[in-house]
Amino acid sequence: MTPIKTLLTAASLTLAVATSALAAGPELNASSTGLALQGYDPVAYFTLGAPTKGDWTITTIYNDATYRFANEEHKAAFEADPEAYLPEYGGYCAFGAAMGFKFDGDPNYWRIVDGELFLNISQDIQERWVTDIPGFIEMADTNWVEIEDKDPAELQ
Repeated sequence: MTPIKTLLTAASLTLAVATSALAAGPELNASSTGLALQGYDPVAYFTLGAPTKGDWTITTIYNDATYRFANEEHKAAFEADPEAYLPEYGGYCAFGAAMGFKFDGDPNYWRIVDGELFLNISQDIQERWVTDIPGFIEMADTNWVEIEDKDPAELQ
């Protein structure tokens, strides 16, 4: 791809992301531009067992959010079954959801439980969350029904 085509593609992607961000609801933790998981590859947690930054040129949009991938294989896997790779609670902190709040999930503090990806806001919160993962997931699942469609600021 020529540098001009690369630049035009990047500009088109930026416009598409900005446009989709306007439609994204509060149930998804994405940046103001619609970037989900702070640009981390959702498939890498399952295949590589580690948080891995996605490549800005390998993306897909799903439910009004842009996801980046480390490689084309991860992108293809995600596109084949996005729900299998999405973080629980829209990418918000699992412990926060258990407490009835929406705090940013940090892609570096994660855990896969029963085939589902959970994020937490920080190391100390994750250390607390792992003391009773089943209990906190049950609480978060119950709370999520009430808070899913609310803006995080409404819950403070």
